[in-house]
Amino acid sequence: MSFRGFTYRLKPNALQEEAFLQFAGVCRLVWNLALEQRRDHWRNYQARTGDNLNYVTQARELTTLRREVDFVRAVSQTSQQYALKALDEAYRRFFKGLGGYPQPKKKGVNDAFTFNGREITIERLNRRWGRVRLPKIGWVRFRMTRNLTGRMTEATVRLTPLGWHISIGCKDCDVRDVATDGAVGIDRGVSVPLMLSDGTAYMLPERLDVIERRARKAQRILARRKRGSNRHAAARRRVAALKAKAARIRKHWAHETTTTICRNHGTAVIERLRTRDMTASAAGTMEEPGSNVAQKRGLNRAILNVGWHQIETMLFYKAHRVVKVDPRFTSQRCSCCGAVDSRSRKNQASFVCTTCGFRTNADQNAAINILHRGNTPVVEPQVTVASKRELHPV
Repeated sequence: MSFRGFTYRLKPNALQEEAFLQFAGVCRLVWNLALEQRRDHWRNYQARTGDNLNYVTQARELTTLRREVDFVRAVSQTSQQYALKALDEAYRRFFKGLGGYPQPKKKGVNDAFTFNGREITIERLNRRWGRVRLPKIGWVRFRMTRNLTGRMTEATVRLTPLGWHISIGCKDCDVRDVATDGAVGIDRGVSVPLMLSDGTAYMLPERLDVIERRARKAQRILARRKRGSNRHAAARRRVAALKAKAARIRKHWAHETTTTICRNHGTAVIERLRTRDMTASAAGTMEEPGSNVAQKRGLNRAILNVGWHQIETMLFYKAHRVVKVDPRFTSQRCSCCGAVDSRSRKNQASFVCTTCGFRTNADQNAAINILHRGNTPVVEPQVTVASKRELHPV
């Protein structure tokens, strides 16, 4: 069984956009009321009724609330039930140690609401446009960039810096099978985002550089605006839209790249990188300020721009098998003779072994070492500074 999400940009009119905001506001109200009830009044509720607070009991309370309040009754009951289910799942994740404690929702932050798949209807109007019928809202046009496949399970309408979007989850999609044999080592870098052990390199789209320059210019304009003014709000929306567009392009590139890798190779071998620690700030404190703060900030920005963790997450749910290996000395070890010497890495792109003279691309050499470690059943011994000097005396 396979699942796939399809995201489209909606084109609502003024009345429909007002209805979207009303739906999102009521779902936010239901979440906050249910959260407050669970957080502050669960003891009194249990003593009064003898029941525990969970989705079933709060859904029963929601029925009473809808009977008494008109503007809550005007919104789809399914969307409000999905808000309660999301809160119940957030509590489950919190008690399992998989997430933080649920927090109240704020207006303008993650405004969204969800429908069941059987409640919506999708129709294609022409080559570019389609329309979706939402309960209590009606038909809404959207840019239908690709056809839906599979059975619709749910649809979420969400407000983003680029406008309203609908994400439709489908089950039993016609997904092309991934490869089950063959292995490839993947080196993640900054200059070359992905380099495979077979020599294939994947670069980020050039459009990202253009958007990044526009975003920096927009941020400089935002810094000159007076906080609280209309021009400041407009400049802030401009920056958010550019950042969201860059994130969408980067995610699309990551999806295409990881899908191609998984269709050609059954096993993906990657380094065990802790991206959060690698992108930590070097500013330090007032008592102990850091050094090379600007250079480290630029490196952090470059790492986050590639999206190493996002690529790793996609590989884990797309590939037949993923192996994570120790990243130490993969860029300094010769993939031909196994000698370790930092002087072999001449520059960012060139690797020339000081022992056997083997020459190759530095990133491909690291990818081959990653592949070798993934195919090796034993743990490699740690290479110390003393052992490196014994291998290559000065």
